[in-house]
Amino acid sequence: MLSGDRIVAERSESMARGQAERLMPLVESLLAEANAEWASLTRLGVGIGPGNFTGIRIAVAAARGLALGLGIPAIGVTIFDAMASTADNPDEIRIPAGRGLHYAMSSGSVGDPALSEGDVPPLDAAGLVRAIARIAALRALPQPRPAPLYLRPADAAPPRDAPPRIHDA
Repeated sequence: MLSGDRIVAERSESMARGQAERLMPLVESLLAEANAEWASLTRLGVGIGPGNFTGIRIAVAAARGLALGLGIPAIGVTIFDAMASTADNPDEIRIPAGRGLHYAMSSGSVGDPALSEGDVPPLDAAGLVRAIARIAALRALPQPRPAPLYLRPADAAPPRDAPPRIHDA
């Protein structure tokens, strides 16, 4: 949580499952830690990807819903932008994409990231959260509603079995 240019509360939890159930209690505990209330929020920053398909969808949906309910803007920030804001070499950003692959951004071109092979160090989740908060705080308003940044299709596949037949009574 950012107040002015100072981080007043932060938390990062590595989770394989259960992000949707954990998100709102986590935000409420951050508000309590910062002695803040929902009504004191003036804008929300959210990482829009690339990243875990389900995690990004949960984060973006929560930010958009909260922004609508609180009447404040939600600002989407790409992981490329977040990493570039703190990188020693912001012209060469690589983000793990799973299966031994990574997304690469060169010379600040987020519009043309490439899926490449190679080892990439793990992301610093806490550092990314701080960068997203700072970028969102500085972006001029209005901003478009955040939407997930998908650079490849989801890994999920439709079921192979035919759907059950529905009988009218």
